Amino acid sequence: MATPRGRAGSLLVGLVVLAGICAPLLAGHDPTAQSAHALAVPGTPGHPLGTDDLGRDLFARVLYGIRTDLEVIAVAVPAGALLGCALALPAAVHPLVDSAVQRAFDLVLSFPGLILALAVTAVLGPGRFPVILVIALAEAPLFGRQLRGGILVQREREYAVAARVGGTGRLRLLVRHILPNCADPLVVQAAVSLTVAVFLEGAMSFLGVGVRPPEPSLGGVLSQALPYLAQAPFYAAGPLLSVTVLVLGLSLLSEALNREIRK
Repeated sequence: MATPRGRAGSLLVGLVVLAGICAPLLAGHDPTAQSAHALAVPGTPGHPLGTDDLGRDLFARVLYGIRTDLEVIAVAVPAGALLGCALALPAAVHPLVDSAVQRAFDLVLSFPGLILALAVTAVLGPGRFPVILVIALAEAPLFGRQLRGGILVQREREYAVAARVGGTGRLRLLVRHILPNCADPLVVQAAVSLTVAVFLEGAMSFLGVGVRPPEPSLGGVLSQALPYLAQAPFYAAGPLLSVTVLVLGLSLLSEALNREIRK
């Protein structure tokens, strides 16, 4: 990104992503291996961030928690984008389908993210797949409405009218001319959706309806630290810092992308 915000966002996101990718090389410990050194303070030999209440290395758990979160959102957000766009395409060209799809989007958006998460996990139980499903369902209407709005605007532009007058078919006009001009806002929406997905995954794991223990996730590690905040505040520092850096980086990226598109 050419702007300072874009460069800063790229750097922050890149650092977190690199930490997650390199977790097996950097951790030095099995994130699920327990020991007798419970709640060891940061700086303890072999445990730079200390250990949790079960003696598990916090540095390893934070790194693998980042890895887990990245794996979840890397699947869930594209799945939500594909679902939303797949529903928006027929809706944008057929009024009856459009009405049905918009009511379905309204139904999903009427549920706050955590209420939707509780409803899905009440049926499927906690785990990775329900987290991915919840994020995809929550993001689909946002991508769908973004694409639908772009199609409705672009098809009234002069180039689209001229193409129709020239005999271009509806499908060819949509694929070859309209959709490429709708792509930029979807890129911005993807950056925003990644930020929302980080919060949603963290909240689900924090509430115990997300990734199942002992597999580490940032929200799960933070939830386990909650009873020990007064006794061992360092326990929550790693996951909190990781979530903050990732969300800040994604927010800066989305803002930079939005400014670039508006120029």
